[in-house]
Amino acid sequence: MEYFYIVLFQKILVVLFCVALFWKIIRHMWSFLDIPKEPCRVLVTGATGQIGYALVPMIARGIMLGPDQPVILHMLDIEPAAEALNGVKMELIDAAFPLLKGVVATTDVVEACKDVNIAVMVGGFPRKEGMERKDVMSKNVSIYKAQASALEKHAAPNCKVLVVANPANTNALILKEFAPSIPAKNITCLTRLDHNRAMGQISERLKVHVSDVKNVIIWGNHSSTQYPDVNHATVTTSKGEKPVREAVADDNWLNTEFITTVQQRGAAIIKARKLSSALSAASSACDHIRDWVLGTPKGTWVSMGVYSDGSYGIPEGLIYSFPVTCEKGEWSIVKGLKVDEFSRAKMDATAEELAEEKTLAYSCLN
Repeated sequence: MEYFYIVLFQKILVVLFCVALFWKIIRHMWSFLDIPKEPCRVLVTGATGQIGYALVPMIARGIMLGPDQPVILHMLDIEPAAEALNGVKMELIDAAFPLLKGVVATTDVVEACKDVNIAVMVGGFPRKEGMERKDVMSKNVSIYKAQASALEKHAAPNCKVLVVANPANTNALILKEFAPSIPAKNITCLTRLDHNRAMGQISERLKVHVSDVKNVIIWGNHSSTQYPDVNHATVTTSKGEKPVREAVADDNWLNTEFITTVQQRGAAIIKARKLSSALSAASSACDHIRDWVLGTPKGTWVSMGVYSDGSYGIPEGLIYSFPVTCEKGEWSIVKGLKVDEFSRAKMDATAEELAEEKTLAYSCLN
């Protein structure tokens, strides 16, 4: 009987060895099958503007989709910018980006949207001196209605859309209304810039690297009513991970100057540069898409403007910034976070502004 068990054990060992050897051979053979990924078609509207000009080389270099993902860039701009658009295309060719497998530079919205997998909507009508809010909204409603129709008819199935142009939340909402076949979860707006700004302010205050700060939240609108929230944020210190509020130890600063600094950061940059944020906006757009497509690190969330499902008492039908995690190309709102009275008031105020913007935008459709 003892001999039987010894023989059985030996046979099991032989089988396990053969399985392990076979698996190693398969892996070794697979390494020789260097199957390249299919290129991803990425649309950037307003490509000759400051943000677009900063963004397209980042995409071509792999910062948005990773160092092994080839891309074909689709660039759209208005007719008066056609010559400048061709100049940007020439520069992209001259830069010899290994991942860049093609460039479409056009003023035709249908050609620009053809088969795109990701659309980054940077182009929009800026508010000019003497213009009323409704004038700006009317211009952007017209732009996003037309671009939504083109994406609806010509983009690839399951195309992911990021709206950057202001008013970003409401532009995204209009785009959603006129591209009904694109899933609501695939239409988002950029609040990652505000999220990154908030982390930057905390890292500067605590004199730590920004990568040591995580889980700040931007609630609401990409405007001066947004609410940068650190109540659930943490910072990694030499003594381990600590809540940001505990590490900062200054509730007055966190509830006043910190919030207003993040809210007004864009205006401060315009005052300093005499131009609006471009580099940081482009970088944040890459962050937004990268985390959406490739996933957020475990235990970490980011801020994205997404279609409200009623979470945290925010009315459905608004594009509102929430904390989200991303996995396998899908985002999910982080649930169950405690909201104190101070936060509730801030979150509701920015939701009210978005509701007003929505009403104004819809009035422009009539």
